[in-house]
Amino acid sequence: MSFYPTGFRHYVPMADAGIAGRGGFEIHRRPSTVDFVQLRYSYRIYPTPGQQESLARAFGCARAVYNDALAARVAARREGDAYVTDRELSKRLTEAKKTPERSWYSETSSVVLQQALADLNAAYRNYFASISGKRRGSGVAAPRFRSRRDNRQSIRFTRNARFKVTAGGRLRLPKVGDVKVAWSRELPSEPSSVTIVKDAADRYFASFVVSVDDQPLPDVDAEIGIDLGLTTFAVLSDGKTITSPRFLRQAERRLRKAQRALSRKEKGSKNRAKARVRVATAHARVANSRRDWAHKHSTRIIGENQAVYVEDLCVKGLARTRLAYSVHDAGWSAFTRMLEEKAAQYGRRFRKVDRFFPSTRMCSACGVVGEKKPLHVREWTCVCGAVHDRDVNAAINILAAGRADSSTPVELMSASASVERSATKQEPSGSVAQLQQTGNSRYRGGSDVNTSTSTVGVRERGNPAPPTSTINAHPEVRKMCR
Repeated sequence: MSFYPTGFRHYVPMADAGIAGRGGFEIHRRPSTVDFVQLRYSYRIYPTPGQQESLARAFGCARAVYNDALAARVAARREGDAYVTDRELSKRLTEAKKTPERSWYSETSSVVLQQALADLNAAYRNYFASISGKRRGSGVAAPRFRSRRDNRQSIRFTRNARFKVTAGGRLRLPKVGDVKVAWSRELPSEPSSVTIVKDAADRYFASFVVSVDDQPLPDVDAEIGIDLGLTTFAVLSDGKTITSPRFLRQAERRLRKAQRALSRKEKGSKNRAKARVRVATAHARVANSRRDWAHKHSTRIIGENQAVYVEDLCVKGLARTRLAYSVHDAGWSAFTRMLEEKAAQYGRRFRKVDRFFPSTRMCSACGVVGEKKPLHVREWTCVCGAVHDRDVNAAINILAAGRADSSTPVELMSASASVERSATKQEPSGSVAQLQQTGNSRYRGGSDVNTSTSTVGVRERGNPAPPTSTINAHPEVRKMCR
Protein backbone atom coordinates (compact mmCIF):
# COMPACT_ATOMS: atom_id res chain seq x y z
CA MET A 1 0.00 0.00 0.00
CA SER A 2 1.36 3.43 -0.92
CA PHE A 3 1.92 5.99 1.81
CA TYR A 4 1.50 8.92 -0.57
CA PRO A 5 -1.97 10.42 -1.11
CA THR A 6 -3.02 11.58 -4.55
CA GLY A 7 -1.28 14.78 -5.59
CA PHE A 8 1.66 14.40 -3.21
CA ARG A 9 5.33 14.27 -4.15
CA HIS A 10 7.78 12.56 -1.82
CA TYR A 11 11.09 14.32 -1.35
CA VAL A 12 13.96 14.03 1.10
CA PRO A 13 14.78 17.34 2.84
CA MET A 14 18.35 18.44 3.39
CA ALA A 15 19.49 20.43 6.39
CA ASP A 16 22.25 22.89 5.44
CA ALA A 17 22.20 21.35 1.97
CA GLY A 18 23.27 18.04 3.49
CA ILE A 19 22.26 15.22 1.21
CA ALA A 20 20.63 11.90 1.95
CA GLY A 21 18.90 9.64 -0.50
CA ARG A 22 18.40 10.34 -4.19
CA GLY A 23 15.95 13.20 -4.05
CA GLY A 24 15.34 16.06 -1.66
CA PHE A 25 13.84 19.43 -0.98
CA GLU A 26 14.01 22.33 1.42
CA ILE A 27 11.50 25.19 1.45
CA HIS A 28 12.63 28.81 1.20
CA ARG A 29 9.81 31.36 1.11
CA ARG A 30 10.29 34.89 -0.19
CA PRO A 31 8.99 37.57 2.22
CA SER A 32 7.25 39.53 -0.55
CA THR A 33 5.12 36.66 -1.79
CA VAL A 34 2.90 34.05 -0.23
CA ASP A 35 2.51 31.63 -3.14
CA PHE A 36 6.16 31.15 -4.06
CA VAL A 37 8.57 28.58 -2.67
CA GLN A 38 12.05 27.39 -3.51
CA LEU A 39 12.66 23.66 -3.39
CA ARG A 40 15.97 21.88 -3.21
CA TYR A 41 16.16 18.69 -5.28
CA SER A 42 19.01 16.30 -4.50
CA TYR A 43 20.38 13.59 -6.80
CA ARG A 44 23.21 11.11 -6.47
CA ILE A 45 26.02 11.71 -8.95
CA TYR A 46 28.85 9.41 -10.03
CA PRO A 47 31.94 11.36 -11.16
CA THR A 48 34.80 9.56 -12.88
CA PRO A 49 38.22 9.34 -11.17
CA GLY A 50 39.40 12.33 -13.18
CA GLN A 51 36.31 14.33 -12.27
CA GLN A 52 36.79 13.40 -8.62
CA GLU A 53 40.25 14.96 -8.77
CA SER A 54 38.78 18.12 -10.29
CA LEU A 55 36.11 18.26 -7.60
CA ALA A 56 38.72 17.70 -4.88
CA ARG A 57 40.72 20.59 -6.33
CA ALA A 58 37.60 22.76 -6.31
CA PHE A 59 36.82 21.79 -2.70
CA GLY A 60 40.36 22.76 -1.71
CA CYS A 61 40.26 26.10 -3.52
CA ALA A 62 36.92 27.06 -1.97
CA ARG A 63 38.19 26.04 1.47
CA ALA A 64 41.40 28.07 1.05
CA VAL A 65 39.48 31.17 -0.07
CA TYR A 66 37.15 30.85 2.91
CA ASN A 67 40.02 30.41 5.39
CA ASP A 68 42.09 33.25 3.91
CA ALA A 69 39.17 35.65 4.15
CA LEU A 70 38.38 34.55 7.70
CA ALA A 71 42.04 34.95 8.70
CA ALA A 72 42.04 38.49 7.27
CA ARG A 73 39.07 39.49 9.38
CA VAL A 74 40.43 37.81 12.51
CA ALA A 75 43.78 39.59 12.05
CA ALA A 76 42.08 42.94 11.51
CA ARG A 77 40.08 42.52 14.71
CA ARG A 78 43.16 41.44 16.69
CA GLU A 79 45.15 44.48 15.51
CA GLY A 80 42.26 46.86 16.08
CA ASP A 81 41.82 47.74 12.41
CA ALA A 82 38.51 48.40 10.68
CA TYR A 83 36.25 45.52 9.73
CA VAL A 84 37.20 44.06 6.33
CA THR A 85 34.15 44.54 4.13
CA ASP A 86 32.74 42.09 1.63
CA ARG A 87 33.89 44.22 -1.29
CA GLU A 88 37.42 44.43 0.08
CA LEU A 89 37.57 40.63 0.41
CA SER A 90 36.48 40.26 -3.22
CA LYS A 91 39.24 42.64 -4.33
CA ARG A 92 41.82 40.74 -2.33
CA LEU A 93 40.71 37.50 -3.97
CA THR A 94 41.23 38.98 -7.44
CA GLU A 95 44.70 40.19 -6.48
CA ALA A 96 45.61 36.85 -4.88
CA LYS A 97 45.06 35.03 -8.18
CA LYS A 98 47.97 37.03 -9.66
CA THR A 99 50.43 35.94 -6.96
CA PRO A 100 52.56 32.77 -7.27
CA GLU A 101 51.29 31.50 -3.88
CA ARG A 102 47.65 31.49 -5.00
CA SER A 103 47.94 31.11 -8.76
CA TRP A 104 46.24 27.70 -8.51
CA TYR A 105 42.98 29.51 -7.74
CA SER A 106 42.58 29.82 -11.53
CA GLU A 107 42.19 26.04 -11.84
CA THR A 108 38.65 26.37 -10.43
CA SER A 109 35.63 28.33 -11.60
CA SER A 110 35.64 31.87 -10.23
CA VAL A 111 31.98 31.48 -9.24
CA VAL A 112 32.94 28.74 -6.77
CA LEU A 113 35.46 31.08 -5.13
CA GLN A 114 33.00 33.97 -4.93
CA GLN A 115 30.38 31.69 -3.40
CA ALA A 116 32.91 30.68 -0.72
CA LEU A 117 33.19 34.37 0.20
CA ALA A 118 29.40 34.62 0.19
CA ASP A 119 29.23 31.72 2.67
CA LEU A 120 31.64 33.53 5.00
CA ASN A 121 29.67 36.75 4.75
CA ALA A 122 26.45 34.90 5.56
CA ALA A 123 28.13 33.24 8.55
CA TYR A 124 29.20 36.63 9.91
CA ARG A 125 25.74 38.12 9.37
CA ASN A 126 24.15 35.26 11.29
CA TYR A 127 26.72 35.62 14.06
CA PHE A 128 26.19 39.37 14.43
CA ALA A 129 22.41 38.96 14.33
CA SER A 130 22.63 36.29 17.01
CA ILE A 131 24.74 38.27 19.49
CA SER A 132 22.62 41.39 18.95
CA GLY A 133 19.37 39.52 19.61
CA LYS A 134 17.92 40.02 16.13
CA ARG A 135 18.11 36.33 15.27
CA ARG A 136 15.72 33.93 16.96
CA GLY A 137 16.58 30.50 18.22
CA SER A 138 19.77 29.17 19.75
CA GLY A 139 22.93 31.22 19.61
CA VAL A 140 25.22 31.13 16.59
CA ALA A 141 28.96 30.89 17.18
CA ALA A 142 31.57 32.90 15.31
CA PRO A 143 32.75 31.44 11.97
CA ARG A 144 35.48 28.81 12.28
CA PHE A 145 38.16 27.68 9.89
CA ARG A 146 37.38 24.83 7.54
CA SER A 147 39.47 21.68 7.37
CA ARG A 148 40.17 19.09 4.70
CA ARG A 149 39.25 16.52 7.35
CA ASP A 150 35.70 17.80 7.70
CA ASN A 151 33.05 15.16 7.14
CA ARG A 152 31.36 17.24 4.47
CA GLN A 153 32.86 19.19 1.55
CA SER A 154 30.75 21.32 -0.78
CA ILE A 155 30.95 23.89 -3.56
CA ARG A 156 28.20 25.89 -5.22
CA PHE A 157 27.65 26.94 -8.85
CA THR A 158 25.17 29.69 -9.72
CA ARG A 159 23.74 30.64 -13.09
CA ASN A 160 26.77 32.85 -13.70
CA ALA A 161 28.86 29.68 -13.87
CA ARG A 162 26.73 28.51 -16.82
CA PHE A 163 26.23 24.99 -15.58
CA LYS A 164 23.63 23.02 -17.51
CA VAL A 165 21.93 19.66 -17.84
CA THR A 166 22.83 18.21 -21.19
CA ALA A 167 20.45 16.49 -23.58
CA GLY A 168 21.93 13.16 -22.50
CA GLY A 169 21.01 13.79 -18.87
CA ARG A 170 24.48 14.63 -17.59
CA LEU A 171 25.37 17.63 -15.43
CA ARG A 172 27.93 19.88 -17.11
CA LEU A 173 30.08 21.75 -14.59
CA PRO A 174 32.76 24.30 -15.56
CA LYS A 175 36.33 22.92 -15.30
CA VAL A 176 34.93 19.56 -14.14
CA GLY A 177 33.11 18.09 -17.12
CA ASP A 178 29.91 16.17 -17.76
CA VAL A 179 29.01 14.22 -14.61
CA LYS A 180 26.67 11.23 -14.56
CA VAL A 181 23.47 11.85 -12.56
CA ALA A 182 21.01 9.27 -11.21
CA TRP A 183 17.77 11.08 -12.04
CA SER A 184 14.90 9.91 -9.82
CA ARG A 185 12.51 12.62 -11.11
CA GLU A 186 12.49 15.57 -13.45
CA LEU A 187 13.24 19.08 -12.24
CA PRO A 188 10.02 21.16 -12.16
CA SER A 189 11.74 24.31 -13.43
CA GLU A 190 15.09 25.75 -14.43
CA PRO A 191 17.50 25.56 -11.43
CA SER A 192 19.03 28.76 -10.11
CA SER A 193 22.02 27.05 -8.49
CA VAL A 194 23.53 23.64 -7.88
CA THR A 195 25.60 22.53 -4.87
CA ILE A 196 28.01 19.62 -5.19
CA VAL A 197 28.45 17.75 -1.91
CA LYS A 198 30.79 14.98 -0.83
CA ASP A 199 29.73 13.34 2.43
CA ALA A 200 31.64 11.27 4.99
CA ALA A 201 30.87 8.05 3.12
CA ASP A 202 32.61 9.40 -0.02
CA ARG A 203 29.30 9.76 -1.85
CA TYR A 204 28.67 12.67 -4.21
CA PHE A 205 25.38 14.54 -4.60
CA ALA A 206 24.08 17.39 -6.73
CA SER A 207 21.56 19.66 -5.00
CA PHE A 208 19.49 21.91 -7.31
CA VAL A 209 17.49 24.94 -6.14
CA VAL A 210 14.32 25.49 -8.19
CA SER A 211 11.37 27.88 -7.86
CA VAL A 212 7.83 26.51 -7.90
CA ASP A 213 4.36 27.73 -7.02
CA ASP A 214 2.47 26.55 -3.97
CA GLN A 215 0.54 23.31 -4.46
CA PRO A 216 -2.47 23.52 -2.10
CA LEU A 217 -4.41 20.32 -1.59
CA PRO A 218 -8.22 20.15 -1.43
CA ASP A 219 -9.59 21.03 2.01
CA VAL A 220 -10.61 18.22 4.32
CA ASP A 221 -12.58 18.29 7.56
CA ALA A 222 -10.24 16.22 9.70
CA GLU A 223 -7.90 17.73 12.29
CA ILE A 224 -5.41 15.81 14.39
CA GLY A 225 -3.42 16.17 17.60
CA ILE A 226 -0.16 14.25 17.98
CA ASP A 227 1.53 13.14 21.18
CA LEU A 228 5.14 12.09 20.56
CA GLY A 229 6.85 9.44 22.65
CA LEU A 230 9.63 6.85 22.76
CA THR A 231 7.98 3.44 23.18
CA THR A 232 5.29 4.49 20.72
CA PHE A 233 6.62 7.14 18.37
CA ALA A 234 3.31 8.98 18.00
CA VAL A 235 -0.24 8.61 19.28
CA LEU A 236 -2.93 10.45 17.33
CA SER A 237 -6.04 11.97 18.84
CA ASP A 238 -8.22 9.60 16.78
CA GLY A 239 -6.67 6.61 18.59
CA LYS A 240 -4.21 5.53 15.90
CA THR A 241 -0.61 4.84 16.86
CA ILE A 242 2.72 4.89 15.03
CA THR A 243 5.23 2.36 16.33
CA SER A 244 8.76 3.59 16.92
CA PRO A 245 11.11 1.88 14.43
CA ARG A 246 14.29 2.43 16.50
CA PHE A 247 16.65 2.34 13.53
CA LEU A 248 19.74 3.09 15.59
CA ARG A 249 18.94 0.36 18.12
CA GLN A 250 18.51 -2.16 15.32
CA ALA A 251 21.85 -1.22 13.77
CA GLU A 252 23.80 -1.21 17.05
CA ARG A 253 25.50 -4.54 16.45
CA ARG A 254 26.59 -3.69 12.93
CA LEU A 255 27.82 -0.23 13.98
CA ARG A 256 29.71 -1.65 16.96
CA LYS A 257 31.47 -4.21 14.78
CA ALA A 258 32.47 -1.59 12.19
CA GLN A 259 33.69 0.83 14.84
CA ARG A 260 35.83 -1.82 16.53
CA ALA A 261 37.37 -2.78 13.20
CA LEU A 262 38.21 0.89 12.62
CA SER A 263 39.88 1.27 16.02
CA ARG A 264 42.24 -1.65 15.27
CA LYS A 265 43.55 -0.12 12.04
CA GLU A 266 46.81 1.83 12.04
CA LYS A 267 46.34 5.57 11.80
CA GLY A 268 47.20 6.95 8.39
CA SER A 269 46.94 3.60 6.63
CA LYS A 270 44.76 2.85 3.63
CA ASN A 271 42.96 0.12 5.57
CA ARG A 272 41.95 2.67 8.16
CA ALA A 273 40.57 4.95 5.45
CA LYS A 274 38.51 2.04 4.10
CA ALA A 275 37.25 1.18 7.58
CA ARG A 276 36.28 4.81 8.17
CA VAL A 277 34.17 4.79 5.02
CA ARG A 278 32.44 1.59 6.17
CA VAL A 279 31.53 3.22 9.50
CA ALA A 280 30.24 6.35 7.75
CA THR A 281 28.21 4.23 5.33
CA ALA A 282 26.59 2.32 8.20
CA HIS A 283 25.61 5.58 9.92
CA ALA A 284 24.32 7.01 6.62
CA ARG A 285 22.14 3.94 6.13
CA VAL A 286 20.56 4.50 9.55
CA ALA A 287 19.98 8.20 8.87
CA ASN A 288 18.49 7.52 5.44
CA SER A 289 16.12 4.87 6.81
CA ARG A 290 14.93 7.17 9.59
CA ARG A 291 14.45 10.08 7.18
CA ASP A 292 12.54 8.02 4.63
CA TRP A 293 10.30 6.57 7.35
CA ALA A 294 9.55 10.02 8.77
CA HIS A 295 8.77 11.39 5.32
CA LYS A 296 6.25 8.67 4.57
CA HIS A 297 4.32 9.18 7.80
CA SER A 298 4.47 12.98 7.74
CA THR A 299 3.26 13.00 4.14
CA ARG A 300 0.31 10.79 5.01
CA ILE A 301 -0.64 12.88 8.06
CA ILE A 302 -0.56 16.13 6.08
CA GLY A 303 -2.59 14.61 3.25
CA GLU A 304 -5.34 13.31 5.54
CA ASN A 305 -5.76 16.32 7.87
CA GLN A 306 -6.46 20.00 7.39
CA ALA A 307 -4.77 20.97 10.67
CA VAL A 308 -2.00 19.27 12.64
CA TYR A 309 -1.13 20.11 16.25
CA VAL A 310 1.95 18.81 18.08
CA GLU A 311 3.59 19.56 21.40
CA ASP A 312 6.59 21.90 21.38
CA LEU A 313 9.06 19.51 23.00
CA CYS A 314 12.42 20.70 24.34
CA VAL A 315 14.51 18.09 22.56
CA LYS A 316 17.81 19.64 23.65
CA GLY A 317 16.79 19.37 27.28
CA LEU A 318 15.61 15.78 26.92
CA ALA A 319 18.86 14.92 25.14
CA ARG A 320 20.73 15.72 28.37
CA THR A 321 18.87 13.10 30.38
CA ARG A 322 19.35 9.37 30.72
CA LEU A 323 16.99 8.95 27.75
CA ALA A 324 19.34 10.81 25.41
CA TYR A 325 20.14 7.76 23.23
CA SER A 326 16.47 7.00 22.61
CA VAL A 327 15.57 10.68 22.12
CA HIS A 328 18.16 11.09 19.36
CA ASP A 329 17.10 7.81 17.78
CA ALA A 330 13.45 8.92 17.67
CA GLY A 331 14.11 12.00 15.50
CA TRP A 332 11.26 14.16 16.83
CA SER A 333 12.70 17.45 15.56
CA ALA A 334 13.10 16.22 12.00
CA PHE A 335 9.57 14.79 12.01
CA THR A 336 7.95 18.02 13.24
CA ARG A 337 10.03 20.05 10.79
CA MET A 338 8.76 17.89 7.93
CA LEU A 339 5.18 18.41 9.10
CA GLU A 340 5.70 22.17 9.22
CA GLU A 341 7.34 22.39 5.80
CA LYS A 342 4.72 20.24 4.09
CA ALA A 343 1.88 22.10 5.78
CA ALA A 344 3.28 25.36 4.42
CA GLN A 345 3.66 23.95 0.93
CA TYR A 346 0.30 22.22 0.67
CA GLY A 347 -1.94 24.75 2.39
CA ARG A 348 -2.43 23.01 5.73
CA ARG A 349 -2.46 24.50 9.23
CA PHE A 350 0.33 23.57 11.62
CA ARG A 351 0.62 24.61 15.27
CA LYS A 352 2.94 23.80 18.16
CA VAL A 353 1.28 23.63 21.56
CA ASP A 354 3.13 25.14 24.50
CA ARG A 355 5.50 22.64 26.10
CA PHE A 356 4.19 23.56 29.58
CA PHE A 357 0.64 22.61 28.68
CA PRO A 358 -0.37 19.73 31.04
CA SER A 359 -1.63 17.46 28.28
CA THR A 360 -0.91 14.26 30.21
CA ARG A 361 -2.30 15.33 33.60
CA MET A 362 -5.47 17.01 32.36
CA CYS A 363 -8.63 14.94 31.94
CA SER A 364 -9.98 15.31 28.41
CA ALA A 365 -13.52 14.67 29.68
CA CYS A 366 -13.94 17.10 32.59
CA GLY A 367 -10.82 19.30 32.51
CA VAL A 368 -9.46 18.30 35.92
CA VAL A 369 -5.68 18.62 36.17
CA GLY A 370 -4.20 15.87 38.33
CA GLU A 371 -0.79 15.31 39.85
CA LYS A 372 2.33 14.40 37.90
CA LYS A 373 2.42 10.84 36.67
CA PRO A 374 5.57 8.71 36.30
CA LEU A 375 6.37 7.21 32.91
CA HIS A 376 5.38 3.70 33.99
CA VAL A 377 1.78 4.85 34.55
CA ARG A 378 0.15 4.19 31.16
CA GLU A 379 -3.50 4.39 32.28
CA TRP A 380 -5.14 6.46 34.97
CA THR A 381 -8.61 7.17 36.31
CA CYS A 382 -9.89 10.71 36.78
CA VAL A 383 -11.99 11.83 39.75
CA CYS A 384 -14.92 12.05 37.35
CA GLY A 385 -14.65 8.29 36.73
CA ALA A 386 -13.21 8.48 33.21
CA VAL A 387 -10.43 5.98 32.47
CA HIS A 388 -7.75 7.38 30.16
CA ASP A 389 -4.89 5.95 28.17
CA ARG A 390 -1.99 8.25 28.96
CA ASP A 391 -0.96 9.00 25.38
CA VAL A 392 -4.41 9.11 23.77
CA ASN A 393 -5.62 11.52 26.45
CA ALA A 394 -2.59 13.76 25.83
CA ALA A 395 -3.20 13.75 22.07
CA ILE A 396 -6.84 14.76 22.58
CA ASN A 397 -5.80 17.62 24.86
CA ILE A 398 -3.18 18.79 22.36
CA LEU A 399 -5.86 18.86 19.67
CA ALA A 400 -8.14 20.97 21.88
CA ALA A 401 -5.34 23.37 22.85
CA GLY A 402 -4.32 23.78 19.23
CA ARG A 403 -7.87 24.55 18.18
CA ALA A 404 -8.23 27.14 20.94
CA ASP A 405 -5.11 28.95 19.68
CA SER A 406 -5.02 31.18 22.72
CA SER A 407 -2.34 33.85 22.73
CA THR A 408 -3.15 34.49 26.42
CA PRO A 409 -2.28 31.49 28.61
CA VAL A 410 -5.20 30.09 30.57
CA GLU A 411 -4.53 29.90 34.32
CA LEU A 412 -4.81 26.65 36.19
CA MET A 413 -6.99 27.09 39.26
CA SER A 414 -5.96 24.92 42.19
CA ALA A 415 -7.86 24.03 45.30
CA SER A 416 -5.19 25.79 47.36
CA ALA A 417 -6.02 29.17 45.84
CA SER A 418 -7.22 31.92 48.13
CA VAL A 419 -10.83 31.90 49.33
CA GLU A 420 -11.50 35.34 47.89
CA ARG A 421 -10.36 34.31 44.45
CA SER A 422 -12.25 31.03 44.49
CA ALA A 423 -15.41 32.80 45.62
CA THR A 424 -15.24 35.22 42.70
CA LYS A 425 -16.54 34.15 39.31
CA GLN A 426 -13.62 33.79 36.92
CA GLU A 427 -14.27 35.38 33.55
CA PRO A 428 -12.70 33.71 30.50
CA SER A 429 -10.05 35.63 28.62
CA GLY A 430 -8.21 35.47 25.29
CA SER A 431 -9.56 32.99 22.76
CA VAL A 432 -11.61 31.35 25.50
CA ALA A 433 -13.73 34.48 25.69
CA GLN A 434 -13.93 34.49 21.92
CA LEU A 435 -15.19 30.93 21.96
CA GLN A 436 -17.79 31.96 24.50
CA GLN A 437 -19.14 34.56 22.07
CA THR A 438 -18.74 32.82 18.72
CA GLY A 439 -18.24 29.16 19.51
CA ASN A 440 -15.56 27.20 17.69
CA SER A 441 -16.74 28.00 14.16
CA ARG A 442 -13.52 29.85 13.48
CA TYR A 443 -11.60 26.62 13.48
CA ARG A 444 -13.85 24.71 11.08
CA GLY A 445 -12.95 26.38 7.83
CA GLY A 446 -9.16 26.48 8.21
CA SER A 447 -8.86 30.00 6.79
CA ASP A 448 -5.99 31.05 9.05
CA VAL A 449 -3.41 28.79 7.43
CA ASN A 450 0.10 29.46 8.70
CA THR A 451 -0.60 33.05 9.70
CA SER A 452 0.55 32.87 13.29
CA THR A 453 3.82 31.80 14.84
CA SER A 454 2.77 32.07 18.46
CA THR A 455 2.77 28.96 20.60
CA VAL A 456 -0.45 27.67 22.05
CA GLY A 457 -1.36 26.14 25.34
CA VAL A 458 -1.92 26.41 29.06
CA ARG A 459 0.94 27.37 31.35
CA GLU A 460 1.24 26.23 34.92
CA ARG A 461 2.05 28.97 37.38
CA GLY A 462 3.91 28.22 40.57
CA ASN A 463 3.87 24.73 41.98
CA PRO A 464 2.07 21.86 40.25
CA ALA A 465 -1.64 21.87 40.94
CA PRO A 466 -3.09 19.20 43.26
CA PRO A 467 -5.35 16.46 41.87
CA THR A 468 -8.51 18.46 42.59
CA SER A 469 -7.50 21.44 40.43
CA THR A 470 -9.59 22.35 37.38
CA ILE A 471 -8.84 24.33 34.27
CA ASN A 472 -10.43 27.76 34.09
CA ALA A 473 -11.98 27.45 30.64
CA HIS A 474 -15.34 27.85 29.02
CA PRO A 475 -17.40 24.61 28.74
CA GLU A 476 -17.09 24.89 24.97
CA VAL A 477 -13.36 24.17 25.27
CA ARG A 478 -14.05 21.10 27.41
CA LYS A 479 -16.59 19.94 24.85
CA MET A 480 -13.87 20.08 22.20
CA CYS A 481 -11.72 17.76 24.33
CA ARG A 482 -14.29 14.99 24.40
